[in-house]
Amino acid sequence: MQILYLAIISLSLLLFHNTNTFILVQALTSPSDIAALRAFKASIKPSSIAPWSCLASWNFTTDPCSIPRRTSFICGLTCTADSKTINQITLDPAGYSGTLTPLISQLTQLTTLDLSDNNFFGSIPSSISSLSNLQTLTLRSNFFSASIPPSITTLKSLQSLDFSHNSLSGYLPNSMNSLAKLRRLDLSFNNLTGSIPKLPPNLLELAIKANSLSGPLQKQNFQGMNQLEVVELSDNALTGTVESWFFSLPSLQQVNLANNTFTATQISGPRPAPSSGNLVALDLGFNRIQGYAPANLASFPALSFLSLRYNALRGAIPVEYGQMKSIRRLFLDGNFLLGKPPAGLVAGGTEVTGSLGDNCLKECPRSSQLCSPAQKPISVCKRAYSGRPTPIPVVG
Repeated sequence: MQILYLAIISLSLLLFHNTNTFILVQALTSPSDIAALRAFKASIKPSSIAPWSCLASWNFTTDPCSIPRRTSFICGLTCTADSKTINQITLDPAGYSGTLTPLISQLTQLTTLDLSDNNFFGSIPSSISSLSNLQTLTLRSNFFSASIPPSITTLKSLQSLDFSHNSLSGYLPNSMNSLAKLRRLDLSFNNLTGSIPKLPPNLLELAIKANSLSGPLQKQNFQGMNQLEVVELSDNALTGTVESWFFSLPSLQQVNLANNTFTATQISGPRPAPSSGNLVALDLGFNRIQGYAPANLASFPALSFLSLRYNALRGAIPVEYGQMKSIRRLFLDGNFLLGKPPAGLVAGGTEVTGSLGDNCLKECPRSSQLCSPAQKPISVCKRAYSGRPTPIPVVG
């Protein structure tokens, strides 16, 4: 029996006792990975680990990669095919509270790290840059603070990065464009400041909503982004003109720039098909855009949602807006638009919903849903067109 026991030890087998039955489990996982997992669990408050949660099953008397997983390590991680290293950590949203240990860097084969919808806090360790195989990094909906470590831009395999709904602050790393494989970036609902740096060239989705970003959109920072489909930059403090180059990005489909402080737009219309004309939704509402409503927006053949509400637009509604076959929702309310609305928008049987209200329009038929709410008082409209300063509409 003693010889057999020594043989088992020499073959790196674990022997443990379970209800008077001896079970042999092969020890597969590398010691450095086990040490990293121990440190990961140790950095989480025991009181936040519910008995039914994944982390509660992380019992280190059992090898993490042993199969079958009946009572230990039943969820929260996966192993490589050879069962020697950890390649994914995907925690359940169980309310775990703690910090992310710098020793996470020892899990060098990790391709996915997802801690979303928990209560992690503290800074994101710069050592995370050692995870050279990482493809998906999701820390969404936690309480991470401090700045985004610049070292994160060395993760050359990264395809999806989601730090949204945290308390991150400071500037975006200047070398974001080095993440050449990144397809999805979501940093929304944080406290990030400064301007938008040069972005990863192969992004499909860009979301940095509800931060404190400032400055203009600069062409050089969007250079070569021919695959960009979704831009969500609303609720920031971005300024200046939204220039025509932006609307010429060939794959652009959905754009939300609402609730910033843009003052003008330059729109020359899409490039000849099939290289563009994919824009489906555009929201420029609640800015400080002055001048005329851009008629060239009507030349985007797929545009179905358009909002220019609560800016400082003047003049007539472009007749082209009434000829748009694709438009379904149109919001031009809260400006200083005058004259008659295009017949194509207010005629009976139109499929367009939205609002032309709170303007200076005449003969906007009450029978049209678009004409609600009521127009501005005549005195306000006269002041707007008299050359005297008129405050830009503010909606609380």
